Amino acid sequence: MPLFEFVCAACQTPFEELVRSSEAVKEVVCPACGSRQVRRQLSTIAAKRPSGSGGYASSASAAACAPGGT
Repeated sequence: MPLFEFVCAACQTPFEELVRSSEAVKEVVCPACGSRQVRRQLSTIAAKRPSGSGGYASSASAAACAPGGT
């Protein structure tokens, strides 16, 4: 089951939810206020560091380390 990030349109609460299928996304409710007016957010991903250190960096950190990154 994929873990999705959501934000409630009614109370602006961000939360995560395990969702079984794309159809089940329609049934997600806000845990804070119970509203069904939720929006799926883009998730950040973890990228393995090329240094072989075995650690992980967020996509923002990995992009900053890339040639030409800021």
